[in-house]
Amino acid sequence: MTSPGSVLIAGASAAGLSTAEALRRHGYRGRLTLLDAELHLPYDRPPLSKQVLTGAWEPGRAQLRTAAQLDALDAEFVRGEPAVALDAAERTVTTASGRALRADAVVVATGLTPRRLAGQDGLAGVHVLRSLDEALTLRAHLTAGTRLVVVGEGVLGAELAATARLLNLEVTLVGMGPALLREQLGDVVGGLLTRTHAERGVRLRLGVAVDALIGAEGRVTGVRLATGELLPADAVVVAIGSRPAIDWLAGSGLPLGDGVECDACCRAAPGVYAVGDVASFEHSGLGRRLRLENRTNATEQAQVVAANLLGADRPYTPIPYFWTDQYDIKIQAHGLPSPAAEATVVEGDPEQHRFAAVYRQDGRVTGVLGWNMPKQARLLRQQHLNT
Repeated sequence: MTSPGSVLIAGASAAGLSTAEALRRHGYRGRLTLLDAELHLPYDRPPLSKQVLTGAWEPGRAQLRTAAQLDALDAEFVRGEPAVALDAAERTVTTASGRALRADAVVVATGLTPRRLAGQDGLAGVHVLRSLDEALTLRAHLTAGTRLVVVGEGVLGAELAATARLLNLEVTLVGMGPALLREQLGDVVGGLLTRTHAERGVRLRLGVAVDALIGAEGRVTGVRLATGELLPADAVVVAIGSRPAIDWLAGSGLPLGDGVECDACCRAAPGVYAVGDVASFEHSGLGRRLRLENRTNATEQAQVVAANLLGADRPYTPIPYFWTDQYDIKIQAHGLPSPAAEATVVEGDPEQHRFAAVYRQDGRVTGVLGWNMPKQARLLRQQHLNT
């Protein structure tokens, strides 16, 4: 398609904002509108579970850009207006207040919605962590209490447990899996990370389900496990994963599944693209569909979407990457490590908490990882994954 006269981006977090900035860098001078459900200026999400939660950062430090930088974009920011419907054929987005915003091209960048446990919305002191407001509310509750239960053994759950221990809280982590991050990084790394958390004082209840949240006078007091054990709690964080925020797209005409289903160029329909956590795209290099939930993907994919909005036909073929910081540990993973792959330590020593590993499956390298070895991880990526 030729360059559109107007572009509407639904979602003004990292992916949506990066798309707008890339459009302007490529010389786009048409009308640009960013619609977002939040009232805050665009902010970064990774610090929410770490620096913002500990209080080391005030909220303003998590902002992605200053007000002056946003003004320089020459874009209209419509904040505090959730998108509730899309007519893909007409490229018209309807907001919660009833406004109908039409553009020549629409970019869906609405991100994720945290999953919840049954009954949690009726109890004070039970949290999810996706937004800045949620981080600040949780921070206040952690300051006032001493006992935290984290439900979920994935990246967010592990980061929250580490942050809470740094705040000297009593932390219990509950998860269905046998080890922390096992589903992302396999047994070797998952086992070491699990042991590290235990050594740092986290009480682990793994391989067990939550039966119910227990409360009194409308406030959570504990978590009952399927084993019958009751875990006392002043606060509970539910970190059992997220789902793409696509409910508002029902009836839009877009293909929906595990996200907005796009082609290799991140196009979901004529004049409609998706970017970031919400986008499921065909990775032509891997021959499979991917949906990536990480900060790096949000900005890298935005560059491709912006170019394609302006007439390119460029497939998006990233080498997936994510990182997590817990205690004094920085884990960086490139490619697609998984429990099904065999992880081999090729440098360093896990017992020294400094090593690099290569993941192989069916005779080929599928991922590389560095545990406090960022340079070695990058070199392994260049050696094994840049082909």
